[in-house]
Amino acid sequence: MKVGGFELYSIVTGGFRLDGGAMFGVVPKVLWDNSTEADELNRIPLTTRTLLAIERTSRRIVLVDTGCGPKWQPKDAERFAIRHDADAIPQALQALGYGIEDVTDIVVTHLHFDHNGGLTAWTEEPGGATRLLFPRARHWLHERHWAHANQPHLKDRASFLPQDFDSLAASSVIQFVRGENPPPPFEGLRWFVSHGHTPYQLLPVFGDTHGVLFAGDLFPTVAHLRPTWVMAYDLTPTTTIDEKMTILRHCVEDGWALCFPHEPAIGGVMLSGPVERPIVISRLVQHPVRGVRIS
Repeated sequence: MKVGGFELYSIVTGGFRLDGGAMFGVVPKVLWDNSTEADELNRIPLTTRTLLAIERTSRRIVLVDTGCGPKWQPKDAERFAIRHDADAIPQALQALGYGIEDVTDIVVTHLHFDHNGGLTAWTEEPGGATRLLFPRARHWLHERHWAHANQPHLKDRASFLPQDFDSLAASSVIQFVRGENPPPPFEGLRWFVSHGHTPYQLLPVFGDTHGVLFAGDLFPTVAHLRPTWVMAYDLTPTTTIDEKMTILRHCVEDGWALCFPHEPAIGGVMLSGPVERPIVISRLVQHPVRGVRIS
């Protein structure tokens, strides 16, 4: 997909499973079971997707989120059925004529392990020091979310793994975003700051008019397009619903597209009304690009 000066690709970096009840909150299984299939442990299949945005004139290469990452012991990976493809991002970049060293910017929507465990890897032995996987890139992150991740609430602290971001603190790569309406970091990108799932989740919107928003955990899958279908993981579910309504109005009235972080089947959608129960009018489907499955 192309928006403004950017080419956009949704890279599948892996997969995992989470409890279906947790993913749909108060929605009963008899309803959400029609949207996905749970395993014998009641876990539903999810993907991890990285949005790759390339502006070839300026050679700006942006990654939005980096997946679960490689720092998993077998026992811990088995709990969530985690599969992480460490070659997915390098191969996608190579297929498009670039390499890891060419990545200029990383948007860190939030620091939950399934979104940005891929920022770092073990330097040597598991459990030891970590190293940045994208040491040349600026890492865009909301300052208030960074504070929350380092002192999380009891409810969500299990989602933050210090080894995913401890080496960020000792580096000079963090570019903090501040405030409720932060200015655009560069031409063609602006921010939507979200609070329902986790404080100061930073969602990027590419394009000036018909925007493309990477939905983060505001809309983790296509099933979550229904405004009231929110996760039990959300710290403030009613805020999530209000924020979803705001975004859905942009989609219906302003032609925004949504890109998903966890939807297994498709990279994103275009929508029409009504806002309370939006209709998918176009699916941004997976297809091979020079042998690499991106969309």
